[in-house]
Amino acid sequence: MKKDIKTREDVFLLVSSFYKKVRKDNVLGPFFNDTIKDWDAHLENLTTFWEANLFLKTKYLGNPLEAHARVDKERNNSITEMHFGLWLNLWFETIDELFEGDYAQNAKQRARKMGTFLYLKIFEARGK
Repeated sequence: MKKDIKTREDVFLLVSSFYKKVRKDNVLGPFFNDTIKDWDAHLENLTTFWEANLFLKTKYLGNPLEAHARVDKERNNSITEMHFGLWLNLWFETIDELFEGDYAQNAKQRARKMGTFLYLKIFEARGK
């Protein structure tokens, strides 16, 4: 039986396992590998982001919307809903491989909502 996501260490395991897949993915990999220069720092940052979103006790100070809109602009507005779908499928797959429980389900729900929100905001940013 798998355990639920309960600690920062669990969140780090999820995030780092997920991004190993993303980095190898033929479609998503180039976006991330061409953009992120310090993966250790990025994984720590994303662990804090997800820890804040799942446990609601850590404060995250970054701006994911700005970062994603910038990457889209740098890539000639080429991010599509397909990219978010692939990202979400890998996220769900990684969660299902490692965890089960309420926090694991919450991580899926939050990712689904964030993906939709980010894609809509990226699309809006193209008009500016």
